[in-house]
Order: sequence, then C-alpha cells, then structure tokens
Amino acid sequence: MTATASSASDSPEEFGYTQQLHRATGGFASFAVAFAFVSIATGIFTTYGSVLNSSGPAGIWTWPIVVVGQTMVALVFGSLAARIPVTGYSYQWMSRLANPVLGWIMGWISFTFLAIVVVAVDYTIASTVLPVLLDYEGNAGNAWLITVVVLVLQGVLVTFSTAWTERVNNFAVSAELIGMILLVVLLFVVGLVAKELNVGNLFSTGAVPAEGYFSVGTLTSVGPWIMGTLLGAFTIVGFESAANLAEETKEPARVVPRAMWQAVLASGILGFLFLIVVTLLAGDPVELAESATPIADVVHRVLGPVVGTGLLVLVVIAIFACGMVILMTGVRLIWAMSRDDRFPGHRAIKRISPSFGTPAVAAVAFVLIAQAILAVFALQTDALFSLFSAATLLPAVIYAATILLYIVKRRSLPASKGFSLGRWEVPVLVLASAWLVFELLIFRDASFATAWVYVAIMVVLGGVYLTFLLVSRGGVRGLAMPDMHSIDAELDADARQAHRSHDA
Repeated sequence: MTATASSASDSPEEFGYTQQLHRATGGFASFAVAFAFVSIATGIFTTYGSVLNSSGPAGIWTWPIVVVGQTMVALVFGSLAARIPVTGYSYQWMSRLANPVLGWIMGWISFTFLAIVVVAVDYTIASTVLPVLLDYEGNAGNAWLITVVVLVLQGVLVTFSTAWTERVNNFAVSAELIGMILLVVLLFVVGLVAKELNVGNLFSTGAVPAEGYFSVGTLTSVGPWIMGTLLGAFTIVGFESAANLAEETKEPARVVPRAMWQAVLASGILGFLFLIVVTLLAGDPVELAESATPIADVVHRVLGPVVGTGLLVLVVIAIFACGMVILMTGVRLIWAMSRDDRFPGHRAIKRISPSFGTPAVAAVAFVLIAQAILAVFALQTDALFSLFSAATLLPAVIYAATILLYIVKRRSLPASKGFSLGRWEVPVLVLASAWLVFELLIFRDASFATAWVYVAIMVVLGGVYLTFLLVSRGGVRGLAMPDMHSIDAELDADARQAHRSHDA
C-alpha cells in the first residue's frame, strides 16, 4: 500500500469526523509515545523495592510472563487499531463494535486510569527521586508543590505544541534506551571484573519465607511469587497510547500496531536484562529491600557516585516523559469523547486551538483534573500508592474488556488497513485471555481493597453522568456514533452485490 493510498483510507471522514489535528507523527515518534508510557526506567526504579519485600529477588522471574502476555494484548490492540484508526482507541472500538453505552463506560474507565496514573507518576519524581538526587529532606508539602509544577510544565508543552511535545519525548526515549543499554553493559562488566556477581541472588527469596512461596494463595490473598508479577504489571502498560494519536500519525493503520508491539518487546527484553544484572549485584537482598531507592544504591555502589547520579538524572527525564505522554493521551481521549458530545464540558473541550492546532482546552481541563486529584491525595502518601495500585488494576480491566470485544466480534470486524493477525489470531487470543484472567485474579488480594474503593468511586461518578446523558438524549439512540452503521448489514450488502455480479 502506498503512503498516498494509506493516507486516504485512514481519513477520519470514513468514521464521520473531519480532519482537525495535524497529521505529522512518524514511525519513531509513534514508537516513542508507546515506549515512554511504558518507561522501564520509571517502572523498575519505583517498584523493584516493593518486589524485594513481597517476593524476594526471585520475583523477577515473573517478568517474562508479563512480557509475553502484554505482547499478545498489544497484537490484538494493533489489529483493532488497523481497522478503526481513530483517536479515542478503546472508547471508539467498543462504541462502534459493541454499542455506545459500553463504549462510553470504556472511555470513562480509560479516563479514570489516565487521570490517576499521571498524578502517581509525577508524584514519584517529587517524593522518591529528587530528594535523593538533590540531597534534601522530602515531605508531603514540598512533594505536592513540585508535582504541581511538573504537571504545569507538561501541560504547557501538550497545550502549545504537539511537535515540541514529541521532540522532548523523542529525546527522552532515546536517552532512556541508550542509558539503559549502557547501564546493563557497565554493571555486568564491572561486576564481572570485581567478582561481585552472585548468581544465587537470582533464585533467592530474600526475607520472604521459602515455605509456600509458590502457593496460589487463598480467596483473599496471593502467593509471594505470583505477587512479583506486579513488577511487570506496574511497568508494561500504556503501549496503547500510540493508538490514541491515530489521527495525527502518518499511515496509522500500519505504523501504530508496529509501534505498540515493538514498544512492549523492547521494554520487556531490555527491562529483564536490567533486572537480572541488578539482582546479580544486589549484595544482601534482605538489606537492600530496606532501601527506598534500591536500584540507585546498587548503581552507586558498583559504578560510583557519578554514574549513580547520572542514573537518577535519567530516571527524572524518563518519568517526566512518561507523565507527559500520559497527559497527552488523556487529553486526546477526553477531546475524542467531547467531539461526540459525551464528556462533561464537551462544548469547550472539543475545540481545537486555531493558533496551536492542538486540543488546548482539553489540555487545560485535564491538567486541572489532575491537580484536583493531587490536592485530594497529596498529603496522604499511602493513598497515592493505592492510586498506583488502582492505575495497575484499571488497564487490566480495559485490556480484558477489549480482548473480549475482539473475541465476540472477530468474525465481523471491518477490513484491516495495514495489520492483521492472520493464522496466529486464535493462539494470540488464547494467550492474551489466559494472561489477563491470571492478572485480574491477583487483584483479589486484600492489599488492593483501597484501590477497588477508588475505582468504585470513579465508576459511580461516571454512572451518574451516563444516566444524565441517557435521560437528556432520549436513551441509547441519542448516543449513536457519527456515521455509525451495522457491520453485519454491510457484510450482507457486500455478499448480495457479489451474488448479483456473479449472476450477471
């Protein structure tokens, strides 16, 4: 398929929209968006200590399970993105392939996830990284203020220039890729020369009792090793953000699917190598588990303070880019829902700035929403970590619902415009489904009770607004998607046309 043909077939006019956003995002920028959201530097730096405490060093062996599972999910998402390359991703797919009510619910859950996770990610800079990097005593007050500033800076970039947002993100992703590769090589070589590599650490349970380590758990608890899965589940999410820039991406049906699965694989392979070498050099894992910054401690001890400081700078860059991409993704989602007149404040939010060519009002709105969430929870550190748990639970729900949608509708999907699972469709769906069932069962653990409460509160708020929409618009018909048509009817019409041509 030529670029011209692809560009024409990918026009949002096919789905009832006019082209309002500038289509300039290329292949690497699309990959960088997906990779930055995943951000292995962010995820591993912030969760490795938790895994040492819950699962011991051997918990890192759950990482490959997550990588395989999320790769399968990314492939299915790619197949949908190649069929409906429209901003709004799961909201659009569910609305058009199932019904608009389910689509709205999916959009609201996605919005909830993005609004929560951008706060949790940005707060990590202020509460965990900067106090160590700049050597000052962190507290709830200065962490709140710094997070406010970080959110504003990200909001300014997203509001005023998509091009500059992508340039900053491309730089951050390049730095993260190069930096993580160098760290893996340097740590391994120096550790080997200094004879500090301890293979036994890879199979150690640390302070976690060996008895019952691999147990499945009970109805309200999860076994220690399985709990280690959260290391990957916290980290390898958000790859679908590339699909939310579909209307700004050149040849999105071809570029977006590739960006998603490549981001998962690159993050998975590089992240696992980093985990292995850090664990080999962990020294006493029980002692290391007591540190608030175990990754930085290992790098500082093995490579010295200069490289250790460099790692912290790299982590700050990665976290800033991660939060910026999350914010950009959230802005596109609420803009897409507002374009269909089904998000609070939609009349203003759906406007595209004539000066900047961006959904500027949507950007301001999303920053204000994030600031409100921050204001509610900033002085409650435990609550913010619960928000991180909620931000892991929510994408699992989104992924599971989308995979189920694909399974139900796979025989009546629109034609692919650039990517198809082909004969691998059934194996991919089986593996993706098995992984998501396994992941969702982890959240039965009592430690996630608060996360479920936060999710329930947001669902209730969404339910109230959905009820208002249905009442004010005369029911489900009032939520019909632009240019929505029956795929089954279209297939029947094509079959009848083919039959008439054959008879003629």
